[in-house]
Amino acid sequence: MKTDSSVWNREGLSDEQLVTLLRTMLLHRLLEARGFQLNRQGKIPFASAGEGHEAVQAGAALAFTRGKDIFFPYYRDVGLNLGIGLSPYEVMLSLFGRAADHSGGRQFPHHYASRALGIATISSIIAAQLSHAVGAAYAMQLRGERDRAVLTTFGDGCTSEGEWHESLNFAAVHRLPVVFLCENNQWAISTPLQHQMAQPDIWRRAEGYGIPGRSVDGFDPIACYAAVREAFDRARSGGGPTLVEAKCYRYLAHTTDDDDRTYRSREEVAAARQHDPVPNFEQLLIDRGLLSAASATALKAAILNEINEATDRAEAMPYPAAEELYARVTADAHEPWRSSSPPHSI
Repeated sequence: MKTDSSVWNREGLSDEQLVTLLRTMLLHRLLEARGFQLNRQGKIPFASAGEGHEAVQAGAALAFTRGKDIFFPYYRDVGLNLGIGLSPYEVMLSLFGRAADHSGGRQFPHHYASRALGIATISSIIAAQLSHAVGAAYAMQLRGERDRAVLTTFGDGCTSEGEWHESLNFAAVHRLPVVFLCENNQWAISTPLQHQMAQPDIWRRAEGYGIPGRSVDGFDPIACYAAVREAFDRARSGGGPTLVEAKCYRYLAHTTDDDDRTYRSREEVAAARQHDPVPNFEQLLIDRGLLSAASATALKAAILNEINEATDRAEAMPYPAAEELYARVTADAHEPWRSSSPPHSI
């Protein structure tokens, strides 16, 4: 993201919306840092990292319409979930696996869900959320619902899965109201992009399915907002799906279980840090007079206080009761083999 140009395209965003973008990015950065801290303290079993994805997710969240659109995320999307409306407390309930979590403490960390916000729960199976998203978009179309769309996100590694191609093809054939957003951070865990694909521009694959595709600077939240907004506008108006590729970088290890020093150099990561979207966008707003250095410091302090309160509150909540283990697993009894109903005929 360039901050030295005298020409600044705000894409029609107000001062308040621009500060909201920064707040979402800061909340994303600081909350994920807390997850790593808690893991190292032995308080939670696992945390993943989206450091470097903040601009993509804040911009996409601003283009999302709460109460209408549906979001099918992947596991690195805490910032997008926060931007849509999920609270730090709800994130912490998921990380701690507490009973008050939306999934009752059953879901894997970073697999958030909220019916009220339109955030669908997901599975850890790479690309599984895409077919679910396409199914939801197909349902919208069959019901004749207008002015609604589905957003689904994924990393570059996901595009090597067959389910990714099948989902894009089905959506393209039926012109479904769905936005496919690739957060290309250059690494599929330990596999670099050049070892995955001969064509490094993922957005170009859209042409093979007969749908629009575009690339955007994943370090620029305003550009990401504009790209996703345009794709949403097309989907909501009956124009069908769009593939958007936001090129960013993953600064930390894949998860707390990963050691990225085994597959990439510290020099590479340090070079990528020069494009860090969080301090760069903060400085841009200061340079443009939307924020003072003092107000930026106060904003970060307020966010950290919110995270501290959410952490303490969630940690104090109880775990799910043992007798809840089999609840809401099957439609009827949790021991269907003991049912008095006759078995289904083959």
